[in-house]
Amino acid sequence: MNASEAEGFIAKWRTRWPEWRIAVAFLPEPARAPAAAWFALLQELSDAAWGGPDPTPGLAKLAWWQEELQGWSRGARRHPLGERLQRFRAPWLELGRALAVLPATRELGAAATLQALQALGRAAADCEQVLSDGGAAAAGEGAAASVAQCLTGERVLLAGQRTEALWLLQQWPHPADGPRPRRIHAA
Repeated sequence: MNASEAEGFIAKWRTRWPEWRIAVAFLPEPARAPAAAWFALLQELSDAAWGGPDPTPGLAKLAWWQEELQGWSRGARRHPLGERLQRFRAPWLELGRALAVLPATRELGAAATLQALQALGRAAADCEQVLSDGGAAAAGEGAAASVAQCLTGERVLLAGQRTEALWLLQQWPHPADGPRPRRIHAA
């Protein structure tokens, strides 16, 4: 593993979210690299869960990610993004366990997906809190809901469900809760 491998995943995320080039200016310098790596990780998880017409490869990837995040909780890592994220004492094990819900959301509508992703939203919000401030404060319910809504947005966009995306946009919280990187990303 080297830094350029992690940068490749981050560059892939930036290609999907080009507005981040502007948004990142609103983050303090030390928060920028962890935020980009975190959002790249979430994109990898979203692509594994919902990308492509056949869910089979995604199931294998999600199982791999569950194992990988379990390793991060013990200080081990294989994926290049782990080089950027694993050192944070985030609840990686809980995040890995929460991934189990993703396959069931592949064919759901936005409302059902949003409901199903609450536990994953909580686990991800707890990780975001640690990445943002070292876990000095617990992530609130609003932060968990913001993560779940953003993940649901990824799902409906990957599926090309325009009506579902419009419904989700009407539910969007203004302003979003959570650490600054999440609030900027959700905006």
